[in-house]
Amino acid sequence: MLDWKKRAGSARARTADSLDGARSYFSGLWSRTLGGLVGLYLLVTLVVGWYWSQEPELFSVQQHVQAAAEQAGRQPVTGYTTVETLKQVAGTLLDKPGGYLSNDLFPPGLWLDNMPSWEYGVLVQVRDLSRALRKDFARSQSQSTEDSDLARAEPRFNFDNKSWALPSAESEYREGLKSLDRFLGRLADPGQPNAQFYSRADNLNNWLGDVATRLGSLSQRLSASVGRVRLDTDSAPSGEVVAGEAPDLSERRVETPWLQIDNVFYEARGQAWALSHLLRAIEVDFADVLAKKNATVSVRQIIRELEAAQEPLWSPMVLNGSGYGILANHSLVMANYISRANAAVIDLRQLLSQG
Repeated sequence: MLDWKKRAGSARARTADSLDGARSYFSGLWSRTLGGLVGLYLLVTLVVGWYWSQEPELFSVQQHVQAAAEQAGRQPVTGYTTVETLKQVAGTLLDKPGGYLSNDLFPPGLWLDNMPSWEYGVLVQVRDLSRALRKDFARSQSQSTEDSDLARAEPRFNFDNKSWALPSAESEYREGLKSLDRFLGRLADPGQPNAQFYSRADNLNNWLGDVATRLGSLSQRLSASVGRVRLDTDSAPSGEVVAGEAPDLSERRVETPWLQIDNVFYEARGQAWALSHLLRAIEVDFADVLAKKNATVSVRQIIRELEAAQEPLWSPMVLNGSGYGILANHSLVMANYISRANAAVIDLRQLLSQG
């Protein structure tokens, strides 16, 4: 009787051990499977994020405009190249690999910051030119009526770039592209004379003023990657300045936060990319004005500097060495190209106003 009870107890113990072993096995298998799936997901998002972070290549403005006009059955006229190039630059934000990333809420777009900074740089130039189209290029004088399609396009491009729903930034920007396309259709149709584009020196000079302001600000922000003590030029001297006495100028240290250095760098890359294409379009539509002012070479020099800023970055990260240190400082190199382009824009504005 005792032997039977011992055998029954040992059988139950073996059964319990087997169940515990099975549970342990399946629990380990599940954790390994879950860990493998998480690792695979992270690897895929890493590769996809790298692919999405590739900056779009420069494109030929005249070839694109010619192909787009033939596809739409339109005949390019004065202003067509500028507006079509603006459409293509803005459309690149939406149609590049990964689409528009600035308002992504899920990986890998959520983790990326270089490409959203590049997108914002492009968007800044799109906004400035869309405003110039509405305010200057499409109006004969200050008292003339603004174009209805351009009046709808400009606020669309100025919509919050991080909005993801109700409505999303992408939907607003696509509506802006549709408004630009309607303006192009009317501009290229001789039967609809209400759409106009005035390629005058004063119109171009007004837009270049915005360009110079943007480039000047960018060069200062890029140079601030290396902290320096500067005179505070952002605030006026306190009190009245007495004749014969030097004004009281304060100093402050200007330095870009470490986590913002690559964001400023890629924003500058985006603005330079967009502006190089827009200036190539301006060179076509304002060819007569530039030739009369002997300013064609100045425009081409600006484009050369901006395209030089698009050279590939071979380092896996934006280096921030000191000015004369061992490591490179990519922000200072970019600031050099932007500053040279800004100086050329200032010279160009003088030629347009006085040449």
